[in-house]
Amino acid sequence: MSDQPAVEYDAVVVGGGPAGLAAAGWLARFRKRTVVLDSCEYRNRWVEKAHGYLGHDPVKPQALLDTAHSQLANYPNLTIVCTTAESIVPVAGGFRVATGDGHYVSRRIVLATGTKDVFPDVPGFFEHYGSEVFHCPVCDGYEAKDRKVAVLGWSDQVTSFSVELANWARSVTVVAQGTLIDKDDRVRAQLSRHAITLCEDDAVELLGKRGSLEGVRLETGEILDCDYLFFSLPENPVNSLARQLGCELDQDGHVVVDKEGRTSVAGVYAAGDLTPGEQLIQVAAGEGTLAGVACAESLLELPD
Repeated sequence: MSDQPAVEYDAVVVGGGPAGLAAAGWLARFRKRTVVLDSCEYRNRWVEKAHGYLGHDPVKPQALLDTAHSQLANYPNLTIVCTTAESIVPVAGGFRVATGDGHYVSRRIVLATGTKDVFPDVPGFFEHYGSEVFHCPVCDGYEAKDRKVAVLGWSDQVTSFSVELANWARSVTVVAQGTLIDKDDRVRAQLSRHAITLCEDDAVELLGKRGSLEGVRLETGEILDCDYLFFSLPENPVNSLARQLGCELDQDGHVVVDKEGRTSVAGVYAAGDLTPGEQLIQVAAGEGTLAGVACAESLLELPD
């Protein structure tokens, strides 16, 4: 840990994705001294294209971030640092944030640390992830229109997940890796009602080169023919800092916030995939905007 004295800010934003950058931009527009602590490990760093962002459809996620960084550089009171926040503790008048290379003291905190996906342990997965393999039917279902789709997963949401994909796909086959779902009569009936096939075998390899998924090799040696694969596994909200601060969490580990991004801890805001709700880039940016504006306004010395 550095022995350098802590740098003081009006707000520290933890997380440099769309939610964190949107919050920081609005804090900067309110002329609040703001620093973004960005781990630079983005959830969608494998994804080639993001869709549905009005005015940027499609867009490479990194290109969207690069544009945001370029535009935010116009605000002299905003600093972005590639570092990881390790702890946050309350101090007199605000909070003290420790990173691997120093400390930051601020009056307010905005948490935008996102969530981490759990990936299937199947050879060939990362050869195709972000090109023909995706985790979000809302984000990428349209691109699977009239194609053969496989769904790998065993979370509680896999049935609704697969039914949603059936809106676009020519066919949907669920590969449940031998878990309880393939023994549940209720699940079987729901999938059958939507003409979704349930595969009782295990996926052992994704075939083909990036840009051309040829299918899924099953444990029996059979090849499941598919053009796209989606996976539905539980995710892990990155909530360690929120837990340190004592923020209220929901049953899935997301940080509970009000409509303006306030958490249960005074002076702490949260936005993006760390909070409950739809996980889309444009939603994250909108939530970051609301949290940033509310945070900035809380720093104004308003009359009683």
